[in-house]
Amino acid sequence: MKRLILGLTALLVFSNAQAAETSTTEASPSAITIGVIPGGNPENLREQGLALAKELQGKLNIPVNIYVSKNYAGLVEAMKTKKVDFAFFSSLTYVFAEQQAQAKVLLKKVWQEPFYYSAIITPKDSGIKKLKDLKGKRIAFVDDKSSSGYLYPQVALKKLGLNEKDFKEVAFTGNHQASIQFLEAKKVEAAAVFSDDEKGTQGAWVKFASDKKAQYRILWMSAPIPNDPFCVRQDFYDLYPKTTHTLMFALIDILEQSRNKNTYSEILGSRDLMPATSKQYDPVREMVKALNIELKP
Repeated sequence: MKRLILGLTALLVFSNAQAAETSTTEASPSAITIGVIPGGNPENLREQGLALAKELQGKLNIPVNIYVSKNYAGLVEAMKTKKVDFAFFSSLTYVFAEQQAQAKVLLKKVWQEPFYYSAIITPKDSGIKKLKDLKGKRIAFVDDKSSSGYLYPQVALKKLGLNEKDFKEVAFTGNHQASIQFLEAKKVEAAAVFSDDEKGTQGAWVKFASDKKAQYRILWMSAPIPNDPFCVRQDFYDLYPKTTHTLMFALIDILEQSRNKNTYSEILGSRDLMPATSKQYDPVREMVKALNIELKP
C-alpha cells in the first residue's frame, strides 16, 4: 500500500509539473472584449461596464473592453465576427450564439434564484383583469428576441388565440426600464417584463418605477426561465483556457467580495455567478422550436 501511495504521489507531482509548464507557456491575449446587451438601465450599464473593465484589468493585467450591443442579434453577430471574446447573453440569444458563433457557456447570473420569470403586468386601475382583456389594448414589449420581454409572453398569448394584430398598438421599447416608463406615461396599458422572483416582489416594475406608490396587477407569470449566461467564444477558449478560467474566477470574486451587491447588478446580477451547462437551456431551445424563431438583425 505504501508503494502504491508513493507511486500515486509521484504521478500527481508529475501531472502538476506538466500543468504548471503548460500554464506558464500559454500566451496571453493582447486584450479582452466582453459584450453585453442593453437590457435594463442603459446609463447604469455603461457606468458599471467601465468600472468592471477597470477592475478586471487590474486582476488580469490585460486590457479589458466592454462592448454594448445595440440589440440582441447584434451581440451574436459581434461574437461571430470576433469583435467580442466573451458575452453576457440572454437565455435566448445564447441558444443562437451557440449555433452561429460557437459560444461556450461558462457561468450564469443569479439574482434571487438561478432562474427568473416573465410577467405581463398592467396598472391596477386599468380595468384589465385577465390576459383576454388585453385585446384591443396597447402593449409594450422589450425586443422581439427578449425571452422575458417578448417570447415567453407570446407563447402564453398564442394559447389564448391572441397575436399582435389583436392589439390596438404594439411598442418595442428596447429595454425593461423603458417599458415601465411607457406604462407610467400611459403610452400603453400593459407591458411584458422580467421578474427575479415568482411573486413579483423583485419585478422590473418594482426596480425601475419612478413612482414608488404605483400599483400593478400581474396578469400572467411564466414558468422558470434559466438565467442569463456568461459565454466565451470557443476558438478563444481553445487558445486561452487559462485566461478564460482566470476571468471566470475574477468575476465570481468581484461579485462575492463586493460590499454593495448592486455595484455591477446590470451586468453580473445581484447575488451570485454560478457554473452553467448547455443542457440547462434545453427549455429555451424547446420554446425556440415551438415558436419557429429565427434570429435576424
